[in-house]
Amino acid sequence: MNQILLVAIGGAIGSVARFKLSGWVLHQSPNWRFPSGTFAVNVIGCLIAGLLAGLAVKQDLFTPEARVFLFTGFLGGFTTFSAFGLETLLLFKRGEPGVAIANAVVSIVVGLLVAWLGYELTARGVG
Repeated sequence: MNQILLVAIGGAIGSVARFKLSGWVLHQSPNWRFPSGTFAVNVIGCLIAGLLAGLAVKQDLFTPEARVFLFTGFLGGFTTFSAFGLETLLLFKRGEPGVAIANAVVSIVVGLLVAWLGYELTARGVG
């Protein structure tokens, strides 16, 4: 099957799963100020990514097509934070803690800065 189709189908399933899970969590915690739905999705996505990556390495369980469907498609649609978490973990596992920490810090700081910049540009009518 075409890799683009595998990514599209996996992404659609992951996006719907994210929508449903996040909505359910928010419904369970309506008075929380913390973004519990997004947090739950990100943590669960990282757990799934770690479990699947462990199976892929230990048991060579997935075909290249299954990997594209699961990692890029499903988990990409479910949460890109899972890719960030897995990539950072793999940097640690490869003995590159400095790069892993830099990835985490720079991704978070730059992500927040550009989100702020984009917000400010559009909120002020510049964009």
